[in-house]
Amino acid sequence: MRVESVMIRILLQLGHDKRTIALMIFAPILVLTFMSFIFNGSTYHPKIGVVNAPLSFINALEDKDAKVIRYDESSSYEALNSSKVDAIINFENGTAHIELEGSDPNKSNAVIMLTQSITQQSLSSPKPDITHLYGYENMSSFDNFGPILIGFFVFFFVFLVAGVSFLGERTSGTLERLLATPIRRWEIVVGYILGFGVFTVIQSALIAWYSISVLNIMMVGSFALVLLITVLTAMVALSIGTFISAFANNEMQMIQFIPIILVPQLFFSGLFDLSTMSPWLQAVGRFTPLWYVADALRNIMVRGKGWDDILINVVVLIITCIFFMMANILVLKKYRKI
Repeated sequence: MRVESVMIRILLQLGHDKRTIALMIFAPILVLTFMSFIFNGSTYHPKIGVVNAPLSFINALEDKDAKVIRYDESSSYEALNSSKVDAIINFENGTAHIELEGSDPNKSNAVIMLTQSITQQSLSSPKPDITHLYGYENMSSFDNFGPILIGFFVFFFVFLVAGVSFLGERTSGTLERLLATPIRRWEIVVGYILGFGVFTVIQSALIAWYSISVLNIMMVGSFALVLLITVLTAMVALSIGTFISAFANNEMQMIQFIPIILVPQLFFSGLFDLSTMSPWLQAVGRFTPLWYVADALRNIMVRGKGWDDILINVVVLIITCIFFMMANILVLKKYRKI
């Protein structure tokens, strides 16, 4: 009888918490839907630029569903440097010289296997000469995914800790007491962001240093730029976490936002190949902050690019942070009108 009473109490409690019921039902459906889009996508077909290539070689590539683009020698490097193609194949004296973009080892291996199979079987030409614009031979998948994981884990833990902490300020009555003083809403939000910001600078530096120096994730760019992006990532997570906490009544509800806020961003960050997905779904990734974080970190750490190449990413992250800070200030109106 007592067990039955406890069971009934729990069921009644859940019945009154419609948000929990909705998240328990729809969050798994949302995650599974994203996974179906990703894993049921079309097969990846390498994008290959060719220079001075025999027509028979081009036809053989196209027969194997490769996307072939013809270039002259002056424009081929620009296409490869901007990652428009996975490789440039230039024929000189009957030998295929393959220069791989190299930042994604899976795409590089696909190009190598396809080219070797055609040159050996169809043309009986010498073994291709292979070089890498970025990366290196036998580059590991961890080197490719490492920058994405750095950005994700910084975002994840800061989002969770900041959201729960700000929620605690509200549920404990501290926020109401602060709002009873002459302090303004924007001062609370900015002070909270800056207070946590000091900690996030230390956290970001430690995570970046440990990943590069101890775990030996590939790093060919500027550590200062990596630190800048990780700090901006933490600040964006802070602003989003504090904003989302306004819609949670307890720590459990804050945690329930993870499948809605964080998991979709992980799917669109580049951890999975987006090029095999529908174009409209690829465009969704451009509306997630983690896409810009991952793109910037990969450009710095794997491709060795500089400030000019990550400027757009930095601007988007700053705008996102400011937007959610402003939204947080507006949300605080329901606790006190100033």
